[in-house]
Amino acid sequence: MTELLGFRDVVAGYGGARILHNLDLRIDAGERVAILGRNGVGKTTIVNAFLGIAKRMQGEIRLAGKPANDIRHFTAARVGISVVPQGRCIIPNLTVRENLILGAAVRRKGAWNVERVFTMFPILRERADTPGTALSGGQQQMLAIGRALMANPQLLVLDEPSEGLAPVIVDELAENLRQVAAGGTSLLIIEQNYSLVRRVAERYYVLSKGEVAEQGAMDGLTKESLKKHIAV
Repeated sequence: MTELLGFRDVVAGYGGARILHNLDLRIDAGERVAILGRNGVGKTTIVNAFLGIAKRMQGEIRLAGKPANDIRHFTAARVGISVVPQGRCIIPNLTVRENLILGAAVRRKGAWNVERVFTMFPILRERADTPGTALSGGQQQMLAIGRALMANPQLLVLDEPSEGLAPVIVDELAENLRQVAAGGTSLLIIEQNYSLVRRVAERYYVLSKGEVAEQGAMDGLTKESLKKHIAV
């Protein structure tokens, strides 16, 4: 299997504070992986570590088979890693269409374009000339995902994608992500929402206090076993 993202014995944090402790994880081409855990256990720091926002103090991080030492949040898409950040980060002075076009700035070749995003998310077509920040929370999440896909990534990373969304929108999001994966894009979903990840992911890691507390195939994870680490 081709490794798209790998952490080996990684210690990382901010300033002198260590958030991740001897972390090991791996996502290969074609995989759908979830990272679960309560708030404050270091889930977002995993993203920040490979984007160069958090400081790596020990260990090795690899992206697309290469050391991630020089990768930053504005260059990850060039090597095939797109991130949908927590909070979505929609550009306020751009329309829906312009936000999507911005996602294609790295000019990676692939099947994703504005028309394909509109096909997956028809509401974005209807509101193409609306400012992105004028959309509802669910529509903004669709826009953030569509913008990330415009870079034609090998790996799509989503940080708390269900945050603030109604259950019916989470159901729709799960179906959208399954479609993305069926098209060949690998997924890394960082979440607390068991309902979402159980329908999308095939493998999981549970994070506790900056360390992997449990991992395995998704079909072996139950709500009962998760109660030790997150509220379900």
